[in-house]
Amino acid sequence: MWGENMEKYLRQIPAVDKILQEKAIKELVAQYSREAVVDVIRRANEELRERILNEDIPEDFEVSMVKVVELVIKRAAEWLSPNLKSVINGTGVVIHTNLGRSLLTEEAQKRLVEVAQNYSTLEIDVQTGQRGSRYDHVAELLTYLTGAEDSLVVNNNAGAVLLALSTLAEGEEVIISRGQLVEIGGSFRIPEVMEQSGAQLVEVGATNKTHLRDYEAAITEETGLLLDVHTSNYRIVGFSEQVSLEELVELGAEHDLPVLNDLGSGTLIDFSQYGFSPEPTVQDNVEAGADVITFSGDKLLGGPQAGIIVGKKEYIQQIKENPLNRALRVDKFTLAALEETLRLYLDLETAVEKVPTLRLLTMDSEVLRQRADRLASRLDKLSGLEAEVEQGFSQVGGGAFPNEDLATFLVKVSVDHLTANETGNRLRELDPPLFTRIQDEKIIIDARTIKDEEIDTIFTHFSSLIKEA
Repeated sequence: MWGENMEKYLRQIPAVDKILQEKAIKELVAQYSREAVVDVIRRANEELRERILNEDIPEDFEVSMVKVVELVIKRAAEWLSPNLKSVINGTGVVIHTNLGRSLLTEEAQKRLVEVAQNYSTLEIDVQTGQRGSRYDHVAELLTYLTGAEDSLVVNNNAGAVLLALSTLAEGEEVIISRGQLVEIGGSFRIPEVMEQSGAQLVEVGATNKTHLRDYEAAITEETGLLLDVHTSNYRIVGFSEQVSLEELVELGAEHDLPVLNDLGSGTLIDFSQYGFSPEPTVQDNVEAGADVITFSGDKLLGGPQAGIIVGKKEYIQQIKENPLNRALRVDKFTLAALEETLRLYLDLETAVEKVPTLRLLTMDSEVLRQRADRLASRLDKLSGLEAEVEQGFSQVGGGAFPNEDLATFLVKVSVDHLTANETGNRLRELDPPLFTRIQDEKIIIDARTIKDEEIDTIFTHFSSLIKEA
């Protein structure tokens, strides 16, 4: 019986040429191209064939031109529309790695457009007309803001650590505390980065306690570098102790060994003035004497993805000359956005006001409450939905301040006839996708990470869900 139905269904799949004659498909051709749409049609038809052959179809299944066109339109939206697109972040995680980390400043956005639309001074000396260095565009800003002698920018902090280790300690031993053997994200770990650089790992101390004498005992003629990794994405509390950077620098000087400090998230401002736990700044670690410091550009700094290397000129110059630097170098867009971000740090108040990451992390609670109230009052106008405001906590994200809970205001939403998971799934499928949290079988939208201008869109999203439900 199924064999007969199978043959019938297979014969009912329309030919590509016939599908192309449909009005909706002609509109797709005008939007994309005939070649691209033909490919989508063929793939959609093949999808139908496989479902029929595998009996993966419901009882009321039918093959009609209307159904096929609907499938082609759906698949075209999935395959031909941009995959990387903007979303609404209702999660309350400010530096959300999976949602692109830091938002760029308006100044950085404008500079990106300018550089994208025109030729630029990327690697040319305007005075001489000769070839220049792309790193000069941010070098003076970085040395001024951090107090370091020299700087270099590569495409991410893992690359910065890899490049520094490869330059300063390839084939040599690198001593690091066992409590600092962190995983830096994406399942990549410091020992793996070190292995890739050609350096040899020597771990000392215990997970919770490492003493200066542990480093001293491990130093041999094969030692090339002392590595200090700031554990910004977790904390060891209780019976614990780590060697200070100042002590490590002093030990390195005694044995003529450079000290590399991986600061991770990295910050140029003292967040303790805004109620956060003390966190070392880049300037602090430069002053402490670290020979080379690496940190991220798109985390607490609030700029584009980049690995920033600052430190003493003799070591930075060696790092610049490493052939691996060419493979890790940044493009004009990163440099343009980073330069504009750094300029704002020339005045702290301006930076906190204009750098989105800093503004979100230091946002006044009254602003958050008012935003949550506005959203809840809009949603309350929809029948079939309940919305209420309550206090809660946001997270910094980006592997920074792991123990900090930022007081915020949340909008808790429940939709009739839909579970929280169903609601969350559907919200992510809308355009733009809305990402939320789920707690106590309710959708949670954090006022900290949504924008005022996104409230109307969120209202429209829930309105469409109610109509479908």
